[in-house]
Amino acid sequence: MDLKGAKELLHIQAWLVRTDEIVRRGKDAYLADALLQEAGDSLMMKLGEAANRLSRLGVLAPDGVEWALAVANRNFIIHQYDEINRELTWLTLASDLPAWGASLQRLFDEAAAMLPPDA
Repeated sequence: MDLKGAKELLHIQAWLVRTDEIVRRGKDAYLADALLQEAGDSLMMKLGEAANRLSRLGVLAPDGVEWALAVANRNFIIHQYDEINRELTWLTLASDLPAWGASLQRLFDEAAAMLPPDA
């Protein structure tokens, strides 16, 4: 992994922390709050873009993570924003992304070791 890949991974790690913050508020709060929904969309779009960059850099996704699915999700949110199903975005935030965090932990650790703490 090069420095660009390491930085992308650390961005992903930070964004997954933010998705956890949304999820901790609960499904009812998420479904009732358009701002939380937009925040979740923004994070999923960023994750999709970072996944695209990592794929182009040749960083292999660990088991349980598919870069292409994140990219497809990003594209859907951007281009079919009028068709977003909030039950599905909640499942992505509450189930899929925490599983990603666990699967990516080894890569997060490697990325952190490559960069100084203030990078």
